Amino acid sequence: MGGGQPVFILNEDAERTQGKDARTTNITAGKAIAESVRTTLGPKGMDKMLVSDSGDVVITNDGATILDEMDIEHPAAQMLVEVAESQEEAVGDGTTSAAILAGQLLSEAEDFIEDEIHPTTIVEGFSQARDIALDALDEEVLDVDLDDELLTKVARSSMTGKGTGGITAEALAESIVHAVRQVESEGIVHDENIQIVTQAGESSSATEVVDGVVIDEEPLREDMPRLVEDATVAVVDTDLDTREAEADVEYNVQSASQLDTAIEAEQQELRQYADALADAGVDVAFVTGDVADMTAGFLANAGILAFDSLSSDDADAITRTTGASRLATVEDIEAADLGSAESLSVERFGDDELLFVSGGAEAEAVTLFVRAGTAHVLDELERAVNDGVDAVLAAAESGGVVPGAGCTEVRIANAVRSAAASIEGREQLAVEAFADALDSIPRTIAENTGMDPIDALVEVRAANESGRGGILAESERGTVEDPVEHGVLDPVAVKREVLSSATEAATMIVRIDDVISAE
Repeated sequence: MGGGQPVFILNEDAERTQGKDARTTNITAGKAIAESVRTTLGPKGMDKMLVSDSGDVVITNDGATILDEMDIEHPAAQMLVEVAESQEEAVGDGTTSAAILAGQLLSEAEDFIEDEIHPTTIVEGFSQARDIALDALDEEVLDVDLDDELLTKVARSSMTGKGTGGITAEALAESIVHAVRQVESEGIVHDENIQIVTQAGESSSATEVVDGVVIDEEPLREDMPRLVEDATVAVVDTDLDTREAEADVEYNVQSASQLDTAIEAEQQELRQYADALADAGVDVAFVTGDVADMTAGFLANAGILAFDSLSSDDADAITRTTGASRLATVEDIEAADLGSAESLSVERFGDDELLFVSGGAEAEAVTLFVRAGTAHVLDELERAVNDGVDAVLAAAESGGVVPGAGCTEVRIANAVRSAAASIEGREQLAVEAFADALDSIPRTIAENTGMDPIDALVEVRAANESGRGGILAESERGTVEDPVEHGVLDPVAVKREVLSSATEAATMIVRIDDVISAE
């Protein structure tokens, strides 16, 4: 009010929600996001079918993909989507767990707000509980060597329930570990050198590891060789075409002999490109620019396999694999500018042709060539392989793994409850609620495997009193077993990120007491 008159500071079209109504609305939106992915968690998680306005269909149980494909408008719900995105970017796995934990924390906070507990108290309690949980998590790291066998278990655990199963999951896990080891040097994994290429038309058992790169390129001409062994490779960053005049000029041809001379000069220029490559001993030429049809003919006559209009990324992949330099011209090529590979082969898959570059001189790149029978299965398998790679990288780089199957969450929750007794004030209630929220992970896994969630949680808690126990789904229904004995392992980095990102999102939403929507 100003001078007895109301003062309007917002546009008349603006909407404002304050206090308890604002918190309730935001919490409800966050819980809805968590609920949308809850049934996908665990080895028996269900799939979601997402259909766009244009009719495109995505079938998946990958939490990050589901949230990315959903058309979400509510700002608080969007914050939980960002949690999944940050989880995916940081460690590549655990997105569903992060969303579920954040949603459960919001549910616990909602009850406190109903009981008139101040949001600041809730936030402080959750933050203390997170710190306790992170310390307890460090205590759960297994004292084991991160050898190939263990990393294979990590990859398999990450992919279980994501369109893989049985022998296929085991074979894929072994391929993933082999690929990661290929790009490891002096204890450092150069994950940027791992490439995943998919191709439909075969069963997933046909997936293989290529010590090199696979590129979606076709030869310039059908009469070029389709297999070159012990190949010398050139990567050219220019056009192999007739040069255009810098000025806008016209040529006045007055006789047939003059025309013949002009044509012969052009042919000679195009032939020189092919001759320069052939004289340098090049077997395969990759050109980022355009190659004239006549030049392609000369290259074919010289027995050179050639590709043009190569993307910069593909050209970089070739140089990393073969050791070739990117040439600005084909004149005066030196041996040091060229790369080499054990074999380059062009293979046809239905209507597609792919180039396989194997056994390069530098051998810095490796490709997981993923196969599946249909496009939908292939897409889901690619997501599973990506998660498997990320899980292995997280385990190898963070240097630790913890028991999976909900075992670690139960043990951390127990540690948080024990520590809550020493915390004074109402924050103690929030710390205990944080422990209850952690139990939502094993409870959800149990429910998705067909077990009674309450009975399963009680059984898992009892198993962890004297040993270790988690919810496994190796039979039709879930059972409580030691996950370590069954090879169900998760990277500690994934668990750490879940705890941090979920708590951060939940506390941020709880602290909001005013929502202003303006046109």
